[in-house]
Amino acid sequence: MPIVAMETSFLEKYGPWVLVTGASRGLGAEFARQCAERGLNVVLAATNADLLESRAHELERDYGIETRTVVLDLGREDILQHLAPATESLDIGLLVNNAGISNVRPFLHNDLDQLVHQLHVNARAGLILAYHFGEKMADKERGGIIFLSSASALHGTAYCANYAGTKAYNLILAESLWYELGKHGVDVLGFMAGPTKTPGWDANEPRSRRLVKVMDAKTVVAAALDALGKRPSIIAGKGNRLGYFTLGVMMSRAGAIRTLGRSMNRMFGPFSKSN
Repeated sequence: MPIVAMETSFLEKYGPWVLVTGASRGLGAEFARQCAERGLNVVLAATNADLLESRAHELERDYGIETRTVVLDLGREDILQHLAPATESLDIGLLVNNAGISNVRPFLHNDLDQLVHQLHVNARAGLILAYHFGEKMADKERGGIIFLSSASALHGTAYCANYAGTKAYNLILAESLWYELGKHGVDVLGFMAGPTKTPGWDANEPRSRRLVKVMDAKTVVAAALDALGKRPSIIAGKGNRLGYFTLGVMMSRAGAIRTLGRSMNRMFGPFSKSN
């Protein structure tokens, strides 16, 4: 009788611990929950200590797993000095670079310091953590890294220019590491969540007009975890994939950027000199 190889379980491949940044709410909280549901112990990192402790308590109560919390602003220069001691005794098998700052306004209406801080949180932090934990994963020849990107990474997107730039960086870094680290047994995914119903999305006060569907966090996170190890990158949602495929194939680059700019203005504008 032939021997059938059993598929490696999610816990075996990416456990026993996952580190989720931006884990106190929104997609980060849902990543932490779904990883706990799959049996992983969770390190939750974010800036709000009370929310972190509340999330950690819920995960331990509901799923019987262990948790650690790290209160940390990922925009700091010395993030590893704070994060490494809290994780050095743990076997981190999965890194979810979820933390990010999103705002919608004209580029020149931001303070330069705000834009640099956004760059550090959205892109620099993920680079540092991927290097630190990716090296350990490669030595073990197993593990996974998810970079939260965005569909805005695919085209210039007016009124969130810096955000889109950071997400394009995450996407290309993830796709490149998918090949490089894949040779060492480490799965990497650039995940474009698309518009998702989260506190951050609501804070920007979008109106209902849109090119793509707004999804719920549970569905989006499940799509990311299911895609890990199967492809280098993906946009959540068939409708979203179709919409951005159309922009990329049916329109010129300039036409797609103009279309997105007009859509952003309808959803979040009109923008004046003061907003």
